[in-house]
Amino acid sequence: MNRNVNFMELSGPLTKKLFELGHQIKESSIPVALQDLVNIRASQLNHCAFCLDMHVKEAKIHGERELRVHHVAIWRESQLFTDKERAAFEWTEAVTQLDGKGISEEIFERVSAHFSEKEMSDLTYVIATINFWNRLNVSFPKTPGSLDTMLGLTKAGLQ
Repeated sequence: MNRNVNFMELSGPLTKKLFELGHQIKESSIPVALQDLVNIRASQLNHCAFCLDMHVKEAKIHGERELRVHHVAIWRESQLFTDKERAAFEWTEAVTQLDGKGISEEIFERVSAHFSEKEMSDLTYVIATINFWNRLNVSFPKTPGSLDTMLGLTKAGLQ
């Protein structure tokens, strides 16, 4: 079987619901700029080239500074992120890289010091949703940038 399965077409109703969830998440308590950074970090962790490319372009369209985008991979060493952004990265890594032991109380306490319960819930939905997309796009790889026109990403000017 060809790995280039068009899951968007073959599972159209399911894909539509996932897009709807993504649109709903944009209206959550987590600012879109932070969602962009979280999406980039999860996509790096999951080695999802398509999603990483897409979310870097979205971040640029939303006004994110280029150096901060480059520093997402080194967020622990970088001085470019706020404590809240660092907490979001830590939560992203914990939720994305489940090890069968759960998320430690220490991580939960560090992260929840920067987010309300509502924000923690919404942030977890952001992370879960990008992980869902990453898994689809790693399972059935798409060429990075191949849907830029459809997704409105040509506005980033990064072709």
